[in-house]
Parts: sequence; structure tokens; C-alpha cells
Amino acid sequence: MRDVPLHRVLLQLAHGGPLGLVEEVGRQARGAVVRLGLGPFRPLLVTHPDHVRHVLRDGAENYVRGAAMWDALGRLTGRGIAGEGPGWAASRDVLREGMSGGCLRRTGEVVAVSVDGAVEELAGRARGRSADAVGEMTRLVHRVVDPVFFGSRIGAERCDRLGRDVAAALDSLLWRMAMPFVPHRVPMPGDRAFLRATRAIDRTLVPVVGRARRQGGDGADLMSRLLRGRGPDGRPLDDEHVRRDIVALFVAGSESSALTLTWAWVVLARHPAVAAEVRREADRVLAGGPPRPEHVRQLVFTRQVLAEVMRLYSMAWAVPRVARADDVVGRVPVPAGTTLVLSPYLTHRLAEFWPDPLRFDPGRFERRAVRERHPLAYLPFGDGAHQCVGRAFFVMESVLVLATVLSRYEVHVSGDPCPRLAVALPPRGRVGLSLTPRGR
Repeated sequence: MRDVPLHRVLLQLAHGGPLGLVEEVGRQARGAVVRLGLGPFRPLLVTHPDHVRHVLRDGAENYVRGAAMWDALGRLTGRGIAGEGPGWAASRDVLREGMSGGCLRRTGEVVAVSVDGAVEELAGRARGRSADAVGEMTRLVHRVVDPVFFGSRIGAERCDRLGRDVAAALDSLLWRMAMPFVPHRVPMPGDRAFLRATRAIDRTLVPVVGRARRQGGDGADLMSRLLRGRGPDGRPLDDEHVRRDIVALFVAGSESSALTLTWAWVVLARHPAVAAEVRREADRVLAGGPPRPEHVRQLVFTRQVLAEVMRLYSMAWAVPRVARADDVVGRVPVPAGTTLVLSPYLTHRLAEFWPDPLRFDPGRFERRAVRERHPLAYLPFGDGAHQCVGRAFFVMESVLVLATVLSRYEVHVSGDPCPRLAVALPPRGRVGLSLTPRGR
């Protein structure tokens, strides 16, 4: 085991910032378990796929969401799908069924139609001028998730406002996540902003959920399914539980999706030959028509590009767990109560599994390469019982967005951003996006 003392942590922070610290520790460790000296907080950093498998699969019952990140995030997302225990299991069962392949086949047409309309709306704002890529991708994703997640009950403008409020609440939690040993009775930066944001979220969601509860119905959207869901006691999930699960869906299905799409445009701008190949595939598959759900399977290269973007820019860059009982990971003793931080961001950069790991190469996700690679070397959606239930939905949405835009428009990106560490992995600085109709 490597031990990184506090003074070296502070030195690297001063030199390269938080992301530089994470990358340098990962380079030096090369998959070994590392203990980070963060004052009274001394977590173990876990990156090797064998160790990840032990924590998320083999010993999953011993490693729970009890760490600082989840404690802080739970104030926003509740104890349902973003929590642990019976409440999480109830939400997981409802949402996993709602996001299953069978349900997506039935709602796929809604996704495709929503993507088609959202792309045209995007073009109306980004045609001939540089628009903010993160804001535009966020707005586009909202147009897709509103009917699928919420049965169009929230609406475009309120969906955008809710997204801004959720993002503000997330940003305000960073200090609480970074300093988990500070009691909540002690004021910290971000506390007031968090309170303002959560009040605004409730002003939007309380009447929407209440009205949906009174109306009842058998809708296939996720809000309807949650309202019909049952808790561990057999009683209906209460409105507070449903509201917090909706916020969790926004966190996972809105911000992460929008940022991944933003990085996709950045990467394609840096690799014009790859962008040209995606465009050729989109022209062949879409054939000048609107996107269809069945196109996703046919857009093979586009899916590979998206997978490689998610390898390099993992939104869930840190996944904490806490050991319930004494254990051993990679020959390193893990006493009960120890926090472990799994980092897909670093796992995706281990040269043992990803030769020349910083090189962008969609060929890494050709079928044979995937079969021959360690199954836990790639985990943008997590793994084990807490694996993201929206994986298939995200792939459908994102692949159709890339193909639809490139089949109709030339995409111009301004700025050459690098990522920064936040709850997700946003770009540092503005990324400009403009569209020009393609000549036929």
C-alpha cells in the first residue's frame, strides 16, 4: 500500500489543483491501494479492477454508501434511489423496471421524437452564433427526460429552472463533502445557497407530485411508477420519497448526460476524422430522416465513440463506500469504518488495461477488445447492486443526439477546455457551440 501524507497532498494541490492531485496519485499508484492523508480523514483510494470487483461485487454487503459524499448528497436526494437499505431497494425495483429494455422499447419512440424536436430547438439558438455548450446540452437533455421521467408534467421552462436549482444545490455541497468531520451545526460556505436551492426545488416539485398523486393513473413515466411504488412496509412511497427520487434522477439523468454530450462535442472537434466517420454512419443509418429507436443498434461506431468519451471523462469520478466490518483489499487491511474511494476516472487510465490511456481511440470498444478486457476496467455507470439503472436510456438518448445533429449540421466548437473536479466533471471555462446546416 502507498501512503500519501498530508504535506504531499497539499503540495500537489498547490501545484496541479484537485484534478492534478487525483491524476498524480493515480499515476504513482498504478493500481495499488493508496491511503490519502487528508487530516483526520484518511480514505483508501481503490482503482485496480480486481480490487473494485471485491468492493462492488464479491464483498458488496460489507461496503455501503455511508461515506461523506453520500451523507451530504442525501440531504438533497433523500434515502431512496441515492441511499441505502430498504428505501433504496424499493426505489431501485421501481426504477429498474421502468428503465428496463422492455420498457425502453415501448417508450423509445417518445425518446426519438423528443430528440428530434430538441435538436431543432438547439439549432434555432446555435445556428450562426456561438451558444454555451453546457447550457444547450442541459436544455436538450431536459426536453428528452421530461416526458420519459415525468410524463411531461413539469414542462420545458420549469424543467430548466428545476435543473438550475438542482445544480446550485449540488455545487453548494462541495464544502460539506470535502470536510465531513465538521458538524452540521457549524456554518460552512454553501449552507445558505443549499437552503435557497432546496426551497426552490420544493416549490416546483411539491405541487407537481401532489397533483399527480391525486390524479392517479397508470402512466409508464418514472414519476407515475414511483407514485404506484410500495415501500418495504407495503405502503405507498410517500410524496417526500418520490420528490427526492426525482431530484436524484435529475442529478444522474440530466447533469451527467449534458456534461458527457458536451465532452463528446469537444472530443469530436479535436478529432475531425472520427467526427467524419460518425457523420458517415449517421447519413447511412438515418438516411435523411428523423431518428428512430431502432437506429441505436445500427449506430455501432457512434456507440463506440460515446463509450470512449465516457472512459476519458467519467462523471462519477469518485465512488465512496464504507466498510461495515474488518476486511482486506489487495492485501491491505481495511478496519471497520474505513472509507474507500473508488475512482472510475483513474481506473480508466490504468495502462495495464488501457495502452496509451490518454489517447482517444473508439476502437477500444470493438467487440473483441471488450471481450478480452477485464470486465471491471470500465465502469462509467458503476457496478454491482448500485449500478446506474438508467444506462440503456442514456445510451439511447446520447447516441441519437450525436447522430441526429451530425446528420443535419456542421458542428463548430470554440474553446479548448480541460475538466475540473466538482460533483461531476464539468469543463473549466466556457465551451462554445454553433451549428451550420449541411449542404446536400
